[in-house]
Amino acid sequence: MSISVLAQNLSGSEIIKIAGEVNELKRQGQNIANLTIGDFDSSIYAIPEELKAGIIAAYNQNHTNYPPADGVLTLRESVSKFLKKSFNLDYSSNQILISGGSRPLIYSTFLAVVNPGEKVVFPAPSWNNNHYSDLLGAEPVMIQTRAENNFMPTADEIRPHLKGAALLALCSPLNPTGTMFGKKDLEEICDLVIAENKTRKAGEKPLYLLYDQIYSQLTFGDFKHYDPVTLRPELKDYTIFIDGASKCFASTGVRVGWGFGPANIIDNMKAIVGHMGAWSPKAEQMAMASFILDDAAVDTYMTEFKSRIQSSLTALHEGFQLLKAEGFKVDSIVPMGAIYLTLKIDYSGKTTPDGTVLKDSADINFYLIREAGVALVPFSAFGTGDDVNWFRASVGASTLQEIQQLIPRVREALSKLK
Repeated sequence: MSISVLAQNLSGSEIIKIAGEVNELKRQGQNIANLTIGDFDSSIYAIPEELKAGIIAAYNQNHTNYPPADGVLTLRESVSKFLKKSFNLDYSSNQILISGGSRPLIYSTFLAVVNPGEKVVFPAPSWNNNHYSDLLGAEPVMIQTRAENNFMPTADEIRPHLKGAALLALCSPLNPTGTMFGKKDLEEICDLVIAENKTRKAGEKPLYLLYDQIYSQLTFGDFKHYDPVTLRPELKDYTIFIDGASKCFASTGVRVGWGFGPANIIDNMKAIVGHMGAWSPKAEQMAMASFILDDAAVDTYMTEFKSRIQSSLTALHEGFQLLKAEGFKVDSIVPMGAIYLTLKIDYSGKTTPDGTVLKDSADINFYLIREAGVALVPFSAFGTGDDVNWFRASVGASTLQEIQQLIPRVREALSKLK
């Protein structure tokens, strides 16, 4: 049976494919440290107790019907206060849209400001921008970033691609790298957007900036989160923020995301999300509205949660730095934010004990799955070439002990390669 051109050409999630291989090996009884999915094992990282109690109470109060298309008003008002407290950003309830997690918000941003065939500029590696461009029939412009810049795009790299573009999509802390924009670097990119929009004629569609800060609450040490509107207030009319509760409260399955930006764009996104039926469940919205204004509960949860995530990321980073010091061709970038560590495992061209040559990053990854019981995601899943031997490691579904125990297995597996 014939299917659409879109269906024929759209590629599935590479991460889900890797996870499928891992799950099959687990079913066979193998012990695999699964560092693939950007999610949390709820037996390790449970949602806040106050939030869980609020959700149960909301269901007991029969909040089981359709929510308003833009989200429950009390939640949008709470988000407005939360944004002011957390980032000193001023957005009223009519500039905020609630959806079932952040994915519908990103996709509806694309649909609201990009026409088929128009350019969407984004870095590689980055999460899912290539797939959303494919869904829309937009022209993806992938900027290949460099390890020396922590895989964050620079103004010089972005500058040649903005003329005529409809959307610049950025994320910080970045999925998949866990790295972040510094203040000066983001300021320079903001100035590019402002300069480009000054060249556009009256009535011409501006260049919009999608800024995904879903991991903004998860930053470590001296690393600080910056956003475009705080740095350059004149960008407020052109910036659509993606945010929500999924990552900062280990609440991926609770499905409460919030986007905010210019009211006219948010209004159009509301209609798009409504037609998709991608609303957040009403009970969860009611509970979230109360929880995010409970400063004591939020602060207590975040303090412990961040400490545990940072401990796991640091253990993985230090383990790979130890392997590097021992002469293995590996490296890692210091943890900055999110739940990810960027790892280099540069073993293309090496031969396994059974005589198989590891041709690219995918081969390296599947070798480590089989021989070390460790599953990562190659950056090729995020838009880079297969020859880029850098990987994303996600720590949300593993204990600190499991992460510490995988280092000797990696050492042994790499030692077998010739």
